[in-house]
Amino acid sequence: QVQVEEFGGRLVQIGDSLRLSCEASGRTANNNVLGWFRQAPGKERELVAAVSSGGTTYHVESVKGRFTVFRGTAKNTAHLQMNSLKPEDTAVYYCAFRSGVTSLRSGYEYWGQGTQVTVSS
Repeated sequence: QVQVEEFGGRLVQIGDSLRLSCEASGRTANNNVLGWFRQAPGKERELVAAVSSGGTTYHVESVKGRFTVFRGTAKNTAHLQMNSLKPEDTAVYYCAFRSGVTSLRSGYEYWGQGTQVTVSS
């Protein structure tokens, strides 16, 4: 079993920066991927960014140039650095974990509870 926890969400203003953090613990495979998803009210959950244990990354087109995902120094941690935040970035952000690195965009097995990010105008 793997436990996933994310934190760092809060209310910010347009143009602000925010960093979300995620940690996976328990029976984690050495080769893995940590992904960041978000779900806004009335919308489907979408993959925002992901990073493999080897450092390979994926960012959805809408956040390229503003968001950066990277691995932390501690094992099985990842961060999502969000800059130039917009109201449309308002959502609950979830961290998810998958074993293996065959895909950064699917196959996630374990999920955190989510952390709310609100960008106010």
